[in-house]
Amino acid sequence: MAWFLYLLECSDGSVYTGIATDVAARFDKHMSGTGARYTRSRKPVRVLASFELADRSSASSAEYWVKRLTAADKRALAAGVFTLQSVLPVVAVDDDAEDGDSADG
Repeated sequence: MAWFLYLLECSDGSVYTGIATDVAARFDKHMSGTGARYTRSRKPVRVLASFELADRSSASSAEYWVKRLTAADKRALAAGVFTLQSVLPVVAVDDDAEDGDSADG
């Protein structure tokens, strides 16, 4: 099942970051006051962007990194100034470990 990372513009100018399987339904929950505590006092105005990810684990990891961005950087991400992949850490793959080779002999 696909998961989505989404960015909401709030009434105070802040940008809320969350994850969901259905962004429209989750937005409705935020609007009704039954979403996150953060959006209860800072009513969401609109969905700025959503990004599809493979699974909940990927979405949670992306959410962790995006939440560390400034509101301006989140808006730039939503506008396509840079990609979601560019804000996520690069995971190095050890080719030797995959092949079963070892430098130790």
